[in-house]
Amino acid sequence: MVGGSVFGEYAAVRIVAGVICLVLAAAPRGALASPEDDAWGGADLSVRLTVSPKRAQPGQPLTYRAEVRNDGPGDAVLPLLTVRLPEEVVVIGVDVAECLPGTVAGAAAGVVVCPSTKDVLAGQTGGVTITGLVRSGARGPLEATATLSSEVVDDDETDNSSRTLTEVGEGADLAVRLSRATRAGRLVTVAAVVRNRGPRRVHDAGVLFDTGGARLMSARGARCDSHPAYVGCRLRTVGAGRRVSFLLAFVARAHAPRAEATVYSLRLGDRRPANNTARFSLR
Repeated sequence: MVGGSVFGEYAAVRIVAGVICLVLAAAPRGALASPEDDAWGGADLSVRLTVSPKRAQPGQPLTYRAEVRNDGPGDAVLPLLTVRLPEEVVVIGVDVAECLPGTVAGAAAGVVVCPSTKDVLAGQTGGVTITGLVRSGARGPLEATATLSSEVVDDDETDNSSRTLTEVGEGADLAVRLSRATRAGRLVTVAAVVRNRGPRRVHDAGVLFDTGGARLMSARGARCDSHPAYVGCRLRTVGAGRRVSFLLAFVARAHAPRAEATVYSLRLGDRRPANNTARFSLR
């Protein structure tokens, strides 16, 4: 059936490195620190690194948060925060403008360097959020570290670094196949089959159709919504080793565009993303 807002929760879906995922990175903003004096006393700096979700998924986003604090008594002079991500994670977003990811200042890929151009007052806090994409072949645990330094003496350096270890789930191997069932004039019926080779069952499987301007008329076997640029379909649970079939009817444009469908899960990863996308001509 067609209609409703069942696809609304997928509105933030985008394609990153060929993989559909929900990207949580915000637009870059300025650093939080804005000191007002030039105090040079010793500063007790600390950093805490956390990661979400606690269990990573191949091909899915992973968010790191580094929280920085200066417990004084003096100000931290030009502090430098360095966050090192595992090789299996590709940086796709940093929410602080001063933080420079990648190969800057001699840093290797996967290293985010946050140099402060101002001192940080005693009692002041700040932080940076880094969004990465887990490579489809990643195996855990994924180790990330955050290190904080300053040009003043820190009598307690035990809390100047922080580390996280993240396990990587096996996800599910989803695949989609399209075939034309019938055609009557410009009305084309397309049969779609979604398979899950496991090992996990998928409760939130969805298929995103780029129809090249073809208009959705009806859907059977899936709940689908039509949007100006795409058609989104939500499927019932697809168990490991199982498949789900459904039919879509489109009114094709005169030049008979090609259709493209991509299957995905917002919560589970996929170690074999090559078969997540299928294409078919609406001729």
